[in-house]
Amino acid sequence: MPTTKRAQPDACSLLDTDHKNVKKMFSAYEELMESKAASATGKKRELANQICMELTVHAQIEEEIFYPAVREAIKETDLLDEAEVEHSTAKDLIAQLQDATDIDDMFDAKVKVLGEYIDHHVKEERNEMFPKARATKLDLVAMREQLAARKEELMAELMGEPA
Repeated sequence: MPTTKRAQPDACSLLDTDHKNVKKMFSAYEELMESKAASATGKKRELANQICMELTVHAQIEEEIFYPAVREAIKETDLLDEAEVEHSTAKDLIAQLQDATDIDDMFDAKVKVLGEYIDHHVKEERNEMFPKARATKLDLVAMREQLAARKEELMAELMGEPA
């Protein structure tokens, strides 16, 4: 009985799922920016906090697990250097959002710029880094499990729950 080989979910697919989830949150935030409802301000703060938490955890699992493994497995590491610089800049914007007391036009602008920045970063990972990682001998299926476990641990920490 012939079977068709389907690619198993791997580290790249887990990271890309995170990318897609955050993209939806940025889109929802943009809709709130257009809303004139009084409740929009509180919802924007809540959604911005969620975006910041997701991105913080995502960046940390990439930096702790994915990037070091890929860096060892591929010859050209310019892409990884750029990704780490992009993470650093995104973290600066995240800190500004988390420290903000007012949900005003500048807050909205920072969320919008962060979203655009993340879009650029995601395109580079999806189109360049992930294909290169998948072309190596790295066990990306096993790495997916490692990333998922670490993500769960970090989310629990940020939510104040025991790991």
